[in-house]
Amino acid sequence: MFEMKIDDARYWKNCVDAIVSLVDEGTFNIAKEGITLKAMDPSGISMVSFSIPNKAFSKYEVEKPAQIGLNLDNLSKILSTARQNEQLLMKDAGNKLHIEFISTDSKNRRRYKLPIIDVRKDAEKEPNIGFESKVEVKSDALREILKDANLLSTYISFKTDKESFMIAAKGDAGELEEEHNGNTEAIKKLEITKPSSATFNLEYLERIIGAAPAESSVHLSLKTEEPLKIDYKVGDAVLAYFLAPYMSE
Repeated sequence: MFEMKIDDARYWKNCVDAIVSLVDEGTFNIAKEGITLKAMDPSGISMVSFSIPNKAFSKYEVEKPAQIGLNLDNLSKILSTARQNEQLLMKDAGNKLHIEFISTDSKNRRRYKLPIIDVRKDAEKEPNIGFESKVEVKSDALREILKDANLLSTYISFKTDKESFMIAAKGDAGELEEEHNGNTEAIKKLEITKPSSATFNLEYLERIIGAAPAESSVHLSLKTEEPLKIDYKVGDAVLAYFLAPYMSE
């Protein structure tokens, strides 16, 4: 049995949107410390790891650990009905998840029940990668970089060398090269132990970054021809994504 409340219902929608950008179903692991989820996207190219501590909730009661498999696309649609100043109450109701929106004066309530489903096998753990380079970049700046690259290509290359971070995109329409040396307004921090380079699918990157809050920090962790790790926070929630590199034939 569990029951939890969030004072801002739209905050939980932001959290779920950061997950559903990659996967349409997943299993929330509910423990006394908080909630976690790990899932691979259907193509197997990317993975999302989500965690939120119990302190993010105004009420958090968990009698014993539980696993709740949900259609995340349907959950996101329900959460999109959240209105300003509404609270969100969630609790188990047999084989369904009870979702209730409550006005701040508690006079108006709107209830949904979402079926609990058996989810295909989720990812069990994050990849263990000894990253060579770490880049902290503003979310808005990274979105602009991806937007520029998308004009020319469906893939984007990241490269680090000493104190520089370079971006390249190449396609039939032309080529893009962008270089950042040291810390700038867009690049907040560079930590490079060894030069790194890899190429990634732009569509997946745009989906991953799409839910990052404006003006927040996004951390990119690189190792040559290894999966890219992207992580950022949505309030108290932590999102970590892994994206396999594009390997040209």
